[in-house]
Amino acid sequence: MKLIGIDYFSIAPFRDSIPTHRILLGAEVIILEGVNLSEVSAGPYQLYCLPVKLGGSDGAPARAVLIKE
Repeated sequence: MKLIGIDYFSIAPFRDSIPTHRILLGAEVIILEGVNLSEVSAGPYQLYCLPVKLGGSDGAPARAVLIKE
């Protein structure tokens, strides 16, 4: 798996988020949180995530672009 996306604020439990993030990032899995795909129909797509560069941060908002194949 190269990327995991979730429609919630975090992939990890609220009070203990560090282990989940370390395990996934340590396995080189990209984490995409807060994704809303509720109006996207099933099918193959290309996903491009263009992150905003923020110095001194461990995460950043991204502009996600979904292109139907």
